[in-house]
Amino acid sequence: MCEDNVAIGRDYTRKNAEMAARWKIDVNRDPGSIPLEELDPAHDDLFGANKVLPYFERLRKEDPVHLNETGPYGRYWSITKYEDIMFVDTNHKLFSSDIRNGGIRLGGLPLEGEPDPLTYLPMFIMEDPPKHDEQRKVVQPMFTPQNLADLEPVIRERAGQILDELPRGETFNWVREVSVELTGRTLATLFNVPQEDRHKLIHWSDTVERIGDPEYFETPEDAFKELWNCWEYFDGVWKDRLENPGSDLISMLAHGESTKNMPPNEYLGNMLLLIVGGNDTTRNSITGGVLALNQHQDEYRKLKDNPDVIPNMVSEIIRWQSPVAHMCRTAMEDVEVRGKTIRKGDKVAMWYVSGNRDDEKIDRANEFLIDREGARHHLSFGFGIHRCIGNRVGEMQLRILWEEIMKRFSNVEVVAEPKYLRSNFIRGITELPVVVHAK
Repeated sequence: MCEDNVAIGRDYTRKNAEMAARWKIDVNRDPGSIPLEELDPAHDDLFGANKVLPYFERLRKEDPVHLNETGPYGRYWSITKYEDIMFVDTNHKLFSSDIRNGGIRLGGLPLEGEPDPLTYLPMFIMEDPPKHDEQRKVVQPMFTPQNLADLEPVIRERAGQILDELPRGETFNWVREVSVELTGRTLATLFNVPQEDRHKLIHWSDTVERIGDPEYFETPEDAFKELWNCWEYFDGVWKDRLENPGSDLISMLAHGESTKNMPPNEYLGNMLLLIVGGNDTTRNSITGGVLALNQHQDEYRKLKDNPDVIPNMVSEIIRWQSPVAHMCRTAMEDVEVRGKTIRKGDKVAMWYVSGNRDDEKIDRANEFLIDREGARHHLSFGFGIHRCIGNRVGEMQLRILWEEIMKRFSNVEVVAEPKYLRSNFIRGITELPVVVHAK
């Protein structure tokens, strides 16, 4: 579970949605044939077609600090090398995450005038210190080692139930039947809401990433209306926890000094932050791991021969999938990176998906190796003050699930091509047709 997985508010204005719809690209074009100054990896269609990695490979080699000034996202810098991403991510005074400066994803705009409270949803990942630190501390106790130890048997029981209910010998969508189910049940537990409401949580999580997608919502405003249904639901939970506090995340927010007086739009923003953070990172890594093992059969055989490699494999899966493709910052002063001057006010995109394949930092970075030495040294959880607060919960879910898979199945076989999420922010898989084979 990672709070660094969602930012909305100003990021999805009607203007941006319309511009993105007009910005066309041939996803099958060789990026080597594109003039370097025109090379822009941010098109959602490249991610939807799973064609973006060669763009990053070229940028890492030829222009690792790369300026784009065309396209729907305006002027922004692509940071594609591991060490440069670390520099930006760990210097929060130089590079702001604040929503008022443009937030944490491409498309975010600096605030001008009074924001619309219906679409302006601040959240602590889009705050700079001290407010970020104060609000983050409110929910941090949920992720102590003792709480994780208490959560482990619950996750194991639910993972077993999910796997035992899968059809044998029949094709089904692994994303819907396994990845979404496990993360949804875990979220419901962390919020202490009824398990039957987990599908609402997943629906609101999906809505966040599809605000600007005309296939799902005619206008961004329609999507925001749906998100306010999330606020109505959790407003009731909040009121209950004021009278009946517990050890869940909502109780922590309702009674925390820096969160108990949040206005409705900030409460909704932070709830969506926790929902998407608890869903997308883990869910897409669960799915991405199955796909990667099928694409690298030698590694799958290695796993079958030695299931003790699972904890290390989990880190490699998260690196390989890179479920958060990018995070943005805004330069607060002129700063030089690799001889390029990033101007004050410029948007900077840290492409985690690219840094995780930087072969100057990670040996054989373009290979999926479940026994990789130092597999935990990836960028997928971010670094610095915004490092993923719930990374251990996500890792635990993957580890437990694979331990339970190996008890039950000789093979989880991918039988058709996956479908990918059309998003340059969440690197997701929406469909993965599989057949499971019992031992």
